Amino acid sequence: MNLQPAPILPWGTRTFIMGIINITPDSFSGDGLMPRQNPVEDAVGQATLFVRDGADILDVGGESTRPGADLVEVEEELDRVIPVIKALRVNFPEIRISVDTYKSEVAREALKVGASWVNDIWGLRADPELAGVISDYQVPVILMHNRLKPGSAALEARLGGRYVGVDYEDLIGDIRRELLASVALAHAGGIPDDLIILDPGIGFGKTVSQNLELIARLDEIKSLGYPLLVGPSRKSFIGYTLDLPPDERLEGTAAAVALSIARGADIVRVHDVRKMTRVARMADAIVRRGYGVVNNS
Repeated sequence: MNLQPAPILPWGTRTFIMGIINITPDSFSGDGLMPRQNPVEDAVGQATLFVRDGADILDVGGESTRPGADLVEVEEELDRVIPVIKALRVNFPEIRISVDTYKSEVAREALKVGASWVNDIWGLRADPELAGVISDYQVPVILMHNRLKPGSAALEARLGGRYVGVDYEDLIGDIRRELLASVALAHAGGIPDDLIILDPGIGFGKTVSQNLELIARLDEIKSLGYPLLVGPSRKSFIGYTLDLPPDERLEGTAAAVALSIARGADIVRVHDVRKMTRVARMADAIVRRGYGVVNNS
């Protein structure tokens, strides 16, 4: 039996924090836990800090999604994430664990051992079997917008990858339409609306200027009526805007997180959980009219 916490969060009450646990050797942010002598132990240690610092969800991924990253075969991805998810479930029986995968086989095995959400960067478009797996377990799914294309990434040693020449007829209109196409795939696979979360895909197949515009107009994505996850943490659009490498993007991430919350984000997916939890609490105190205020005198 898959023991898992209740999947539904009280949307609108506050911003929820998703902490990123990368079981990869090639994460763009430099925080990947592979190769290490004991990545499972390291993941538990990282999760311990995340939970202490305010994470509501732990997002475990075994394949890097940075521009130009190599694809990972199913067996290798399973070898990376399954031992970590097992250990996290034992050590944190109440925490929500999300598996960051677009592969149905990986999702199925992850849900068997304790994952309670699926985070699909391809919005159910990469693997036609994934919707059925999610429906079988009746767990939340994050449907992300993604226009990654081979050859559309430009790499720069200090700042990392960014996307160039990605054309949209209507940036927000196209993203809305393509997200709703993923919603239709979810419905067809037996996933109800109350288990669907949308992610507009900051950094995925979008240029620097398109990412900036997307954050400025997130309320137009929120108006689709689904909970909204936003993941700007340390991404290259911040680096290219501020001319900073990944390890110096904390302030830029904080600005993007705060503005995303102001425009409707329900979940923020971040690397720096402690600091971004504070940013979210402050943004909530403003946007949600005092939520979490310690001293309201």
